[in-house]
Amino acid sequence: MNAGILLIKKEFVQMARDLRMVWLPIVFILLGCTQPIITYYLPTILEALGGGQGITIDSSAISQEGGEVLASTLGSQFDQLGIIILVVALMGIIQSDKSNGMLAFILTRPVSISSYLFGKVVSNYIVVVLSVTIGFFVSYLYVNSLFTMVPFSHFLIALLLYLLWVLFLVAFTLMISAIFRSQGIIALISIIFLTGCRIIVNFIPAIDVINPASLSKHASEVLATGTFNTSVIIIVFVEFIWILVLFSITNYWISLKKIDYD
Repeated sequence: MNAGILLIKKEFVQMARDLRMVWLPIVFILLGCTQPIITYYLPTILEALGGGQGITIDSSAISQEGGEVLASTLGSQFDQLGIIILVVALMGIIQSDKSNGMLAFILTRPVSISSYLFGKVVSNYIVVVLSVTIGFFVSYLYVNSLFTMVPFSHFLIALLLYLLWVLFLVAFTLMISAIFRSQGIIALISIIFLTGCRIIVNFIPAIDVINPASLSKHASEVLATGTFNTSVIIIVFVEFIWILVLFSITNYWISLKKIDYD
C-alpha cells in the first residue's frame, strides 16, 4: 500500500507538470456551460443571423425543463466530445511509462503490479472525477439560472451514476494503454469502443444490462423524468465485474512483460 501511495504522489506530480490538472477541468467547464447557453440563446441567434426568413424556430426550445437541458449536457457534450477528451488525456497512462523505460524500472523494484495499477487508476480517476464534477456543476448552475430549477438530489444521483460509467472508461483505457504501444492506436480503439457502447444503448434492451454506458442513460433519465430505475443496481454490479475483468487482463498482460525486465 505504501508503494501505491508513492505512485499516486508520482502521478500527481507528473499531471501537474503536464498541466493536466489545469486544462482538463477547464475543458469540462466549457463543455458544461455550452449546452445550456446554446439551448437558451439559439432561437435569438438564428433570428439575428437569418432575420427569421426561411427559418422555423421551435419556441419550445427555451421552454424546456431544466432537467431535460441538464440531461442533454451528458448526452450531447460529455458522452461525445467528453469521451474523446478523456481518452486523449488517459491514452498514455501506461504507454508513456513503457516508452520512457519507467515501467521497466518500476517492475524491477519491489513494487507489485497491483500497487502500480492502483496508483495509476486512483490518481487519474481523482483528476477525472474532479474535472467532470466541476463541469457538470457549472452546467447545473447555468440550467438553474436560465431554465427551471433541478433538485440537487437529482443532480447528485445523476452525477454518481455518470462517474461510475467514467470509472469503466478509465479502466478500459488503462487496459488498452498497457497492451498497445502506439498512442494513436490506443486512442482509436478506446474512442470507437466507448462511443460504440454509448450508441447501442436502447437498441437492444437485453444488452443494456451488461453495457456500462447504460449508467449514463439512467443518469439522464433521473434528470429528465426524476425517476430512478431499480435495474440500475444490476448494471452497477455488472460494471464492477467488468472492471475487475479489465484490471485482471491488465495485470496479467504486464506480468507477462515483466519477464522481459527480470
